[in-house]
Amino acid sequence: MSEIIHEATGKMTQLCRKIVHVNIKWSIFERVSIFRRFFRFIWDRILVCSIGRPVHYRRLTRRDSPPVEGVLIDNEALPEDPRTMCNGYETDSDLVSLKISLLGDCQIGKTSFLIKYAGDEQERCLEMAGLNLVNKTSFVQGARIAFSIWDVGGDSSSLDHLPIACKDAVAILFMFDLTSRCTLNSVVGWYTQARKWNQTAIPILIGTKFDDFVRLPPDLQWTIVTQARAYARAMKATLFFSSATHNINVNKIFKFIMAKLFNLPWTVERNLTIGEPIIDF
Repeated sequence: MSEIIHEATGKMTQLCRKIVHVNIKWSIFERVSIFRRFFRFIWDRILVCSIGRPVHYRRLTRRDSPPVEGVLIDNEALPEDPRTMCNGYETDSDLVSLKISLLGDCQIGKTSFLIKYAGDEQERCLEMAGLNLVNKTSFVQGARIAFSIWDVGGDSSSLDHLPIACKDAVAILFMFDLTSRCTLNSVVGWYTQARKWNQTAIPILIGTKFDDFVRLPPDLQWTIVTQARAYARAMKATLFFSSATHNINVNKIFKFIMAKLFNLPWTVERNLTIGEPIIDF
């Protein structure tokens, strides 16, 4: 009987050893599997970083809008896709948004100039001490050209608005009163301050109140024209004489800006005749 019990005990012991052995093997296998999955995951990440995996994009539904075949400026056309030419100034497939700054002393006609251009379609978005923001959108052959015009006051306290007014502007209009040489001399300071915040904007020098300027003695007119042309050359700017009262060269200046931005063949005609609205470049 004792032999039977001893034999049964031995078999049970062997069975337990086998079970323990199997459990150990299974435990080792599970750990190896965990490490294998971990290393496979790491390897997959390395492959993704090195060669990349195919990415599937969802096609966006294009909004229905009339095709833009070109925007005419004095019978010259903008590129077929204006958005691709605006260096970050687009907000829609048929909208080109352009920021422009107006700088100069007080009482030189900046506001009159702005109102003459914007007209009844102007949208006054911001009006605060020393700074006005006016938007005007033109619809031309299915395309929308939106000008955001920042008019900075001419007093010394308005200098605080220069950073926000000049930043990201595509053109800066430096304006002076043609009947006041001190406002022309001030252009140097405005130009220096503006270039601290924007070195890429197109500079344009504009003499206002041309209708009053032509009443000055011819020798004084010649002196002012000579000085203005010298300043324009130093600034590498195009010079325009304008009059908001008679709408002289107001719209032409904005057409000139668009032509410059989009590299259009349309250009203004140079005019250096004393007594006529000067255009020099």
